[in-house]
Amino acid sequence: MTLVCVPLVAKTVEQMAVDMATAKSRGADLVEVGLDHLSNFLPRRDLPLLLDNRPLPALVTYRPKWEGGEYEGDDSQRLEALCLAMKLGAEYVDVELKVAGEFVRLISGKKPENFKLIVSSHNYQNTPSCEELSNLVAIIKAVGADIVKIATTALDIVNVTRMFQAIVHCQVPIIGLVMHERGVISRLLSPKFGGYLTFATLDVGKESCPGQPTILDLLNVYNIKQISSTTKLYHSTQGDAVRCCDEVDPIAKSIGAVNTIIRRPSDGKLVGYNTDYVGAISAIEDGIRGLPGKGSAISPLAGKIFVVIGAGGAGKALAYGAREKGTKVVIANRTYARARELASLVGGHALTLAELENFHPENGMILANTTSIGMQPNINETPLSKRALGSYAVVFDAVYTPKVTRLLREAEEAGATVVSGLEMFIRQAMGQFELFTGIAAPENLMRNIVTSSTTVLSKI
Repeated sequence: MTLVCVPLVAKTVEQMAVDMATAKSRGADLVEVGLDHLSNFLPRRDLPLLLDNRPLPALVTYRPKWEGGEYEGDDSQRLEALCLAMKLGAEYVDVELKVAGEFVRLISGKKPENFKLIVSSHNYQNTPSCEELSNLVAIIKAVGADIVKIATTALDIVNVTRMFQAIVHCQVPIIGLVMHERGVISRLLSPKFGGYLTFATLDVGKESCPGQPTILDLLNVYNIKQISSTTKLYHSTQGDAVRCCDEVDPIAKSIGAVNTIIRRPSDGKLVGYNTDYVGAISAIEDGIRGLPGKGSAISPLAGKIFVVIGAGGAGKALAYGAREKGTKVVIANRTYARARELASLVGGHALTLAELENFHPENGMILANTTSIGMQPNINETPLSKRALGSYAVVFDAVYTPKVTRLLREAEEAGATVVSGLEMFIRQAMGQFELFTGIAAPENLMRNIVTSSTTVLSKI
């Protein structure tokens, strides 16, 4: 079973000890003691305080600046501290490939029976090819590692598949992770492919590397302890998926993406639908219907100016959905060429984000943010200033982590009705349920499941 390790990054020994106890209470299997994070660290004074009577097994690191850590001193002193950690009973020590040979010589003939040496390589630029990763595994094994650790950087979510291949084909225990947001699934699916351990932080802001989820989310939202080699993995590439269908719902065909395919009972044909735009548009319509003086018109969006921020897949879905409701669509995007391209497809108007700041032809407009601006951890960001929000009657944000983004908070303060991305998430799932089963979705149950979690599992 893949272990869950919590990195400790406190500045004092006292706080690190407190965090270690907290990690145990939250379900961690072990902790990574990051010595380079400690202020005024003295090995012979501080290591016994950290390792004696510890509540969890300890993986000790002392990461230098040149490998992404905080330590800037002499390597020989650093390695001596790690050797002392081993002597004091640490179950694991992690050293960098560059100095692993020296450390192996230092501990030769002194390794305790239950001690494991992790030799690590961190790549903060990219994720190498499968062949290069395989060669790197062989090099790390040859230097004397008990456990191989490789961490790379995801430039694209597809990079993660290279790491999964490296893990599956490795003949010794391996920790294989891909950093940053696009690499998060490498942490979540580590148990499926046989990773030795994965990392989770105590809280947001206490990460030792970018892209680490919190331990509460990892255990309670992503249910990592229930993931194994037999766990089925479904991957959706919505544009490829369109070509697999015998028929596609007209709006989904215009959007060019489906997220739901059903086999029609009458003739066995595969029919594709897109419930993302339905979820968002219906949530916005209900937001408008909740305003004073709004009756049950065919669509309360008809005739309104509907501003979509973002020209990606979600922006395209919202733009087509809004057009079908009879709105005047405006596309605003950081890159004007992409805004203009989407606007031409839906018969709308294009703006840059800078131009949107001063765009207020009339009051009562609708705003829909479909970008990731404001998503955790960048919760202080917003795609539009509070000053520019005064002309909008309803503001929708597709971001749902956090549930109340800065955009929604400031829009409400400016007098707008706000609609959370959580509504889109719930409603698109309800639409999928109804298409798959032919019966009404259990709305209250689905809402309770989603809202009872601290974070919603993002669609991959």
